[in-house]
Amino acid sequence: MDFMDSNLEGILDRCLAAFVGAGTLDLSLDKLAAGVGVSKRMLIHYFGGKAAIEELATERLEERLRAQFRVDAFPPGTSLADVVLALWERTTRPESRGVLLLVMDLNRRAWNSSQAGSDRARAFYMEQQRLWVDLLLEFSPDRELVESVLQLFQGLVLAFLVSGDADQGRKALERYLSIVERHDRAEI
Repeated sequence: MDFMDSNLEGILDRCLAAFVGAGTLDLSLDKLAAGVGVSKRMLIHYFGGKAAIEELATERLEERLRAQFRVDAFPPGTSLADVVLALWERTTRPESRGVLLLVMDLNRRAWNSSQAGSDRARAFYMEQQRLWVDLLLEFSPDRELVESVLQLFQGLVLAFLVSGDADQGRKALERYLSIVERHDRAEI
């Protein structure tokens, strides 16, 4: 990687940090440039415009999320409940709030088909769904269970963002997973 490539990578990292700090992709080029420390003109020169910056920042966000939520981050034999609760703790840390807000912003774009970037946002959403299901299937072979846990998790994240109460969501996950575990033991 030459100097120009590493410089552009650094600028892109700072763009993603600005989006995370704002919790949205809806920053004007002027605000983005100010947050990144380069001129608006240079951002356009380097990346071609705001849509391209958003696309590259979304790709970078996907890479970071994929790296953070890997199967090998958990020891072999970890239960589904332990994985889900560890993910909850990681997701609800104060330093994760901007990322959560940015992901919610992408989700909002995904369901708003008239908004610029909605197709990309929809692809982001679908890829995140797939990655989470694939991860959780490593800890439970029951696809329906994994998908319902994911839906519950996502709803609890929304409640957490509104209320700021991570404990309420953790308790709901614990209750649900405990019911599933008791059900599974009863069937054996």
